[in-house]
Amino acid sequence: MLPDFNRLKVFYYVFLYRSVAVASAELNITASAVSQSLNKLERELTVLLFTRLHKKLVPTFAGDQLFEIVSPFIRDLEAGIRQIRQAKQIPSGMIRVGSPIEFGISYFPKIFAAFRKKYPEVVFTMTLGDPAHIFPKIKSGELDFGLVDIFVTQEQVFEDFGIYSIEPLIDEEVIMACSRQYYEKEIKGDHSFKNLASKEYISYEKSSLTLRNWFKYHFNKFSIGLNRVLTVDSHQAVISGIKNQMGMGVIASHIVRKEIKKGQIIPITTVKKNVINKISLVQLQDKVPTLTEKTMVNFLKADIFSSVHSKKFLTVTSD
Repeated sequence: MLPDFNRLKVFYYVFLYRSVAVASAELNITASAVSQSLNKLERELTVLLFTRLHKKLVPTFAGDQLFEIVSPFIRDLEAGIRQIRQAKQIPSGMIRVGSPIEFGISYFPKIFAAFRKKYPEVVFTMTLGDPAHIFPKIKSGELDFGLVDIFVTQEQVFEDFGIYSIEPLIDEEVIMACSRQYYEKEIKGDHSFKNLASKEYISYEKSSLTLRNWFKYHFNKFSIGLNRVLTVDSHQAVISGIKNQMGMGVIASHIVRKEIKKGQIIPITTVKKNVINKISLVQLQDKVPTLTEKTMVNFLKADIFSSVHSKKFLTVTSD
């Protein structure tokens, strides 16, 4: 059984000052209460913690051992409490953010650095993953908030979806694309469902959900039997497969802006406009955010909605 924490706190101050009187003043309790608490702790541990000399307390070996155990915890506790109280006055402490992999890698380090210039007491952890990874971590409290790809979540069912607050922030153009060499050899200008569904594909995940949603949007059909020649776990790996002429894949057009303009990567277009993926801010609906979280979210929104970034993710194929 662990000893009573209040008695450990009394012991800590008695050991620190080697005085019952000073400890009682620090703790704002009577000297009698300090002595009683110390005596009870010794009975509880069945050891003497101090040798009582005339107006002096000398720690025993057991007392030295206990102080070495207790003192780091109390010092850390005091520092932590100060941090918690400080966070109510100015942004400070840890913010835990979830993000799509490529977006998080390319965007968040810059925004974190800019935020820390204004609020240097804030530190970050970032979790990268798809919505199936991010949503549960927000629900469990492991993440304070996250950004998710709404397009890739279509047809997915998340438990208790209504507990989340979902606010669209970014419109990201999503395209089907292949290398110029693959296009000239296999597509040859034929963008029909029959032709496209018979070709090779690079899939971002085992379910092929992103590919299926692209076909559903453009042709109102799910292509069930796609020939997936490569399944990968990152957007960049899909792009690499495309560049190496392995087939077609669904990607965010802004990531390959230069390659599209140079004609190295060819978007597969239909009569419909390109898919717009909504990257949305997700938080727990009933959670009361801290000052630090609210300040960071407002900072993030201001940056995303600024003229610098507002069109960055859109209309690459028509530039």
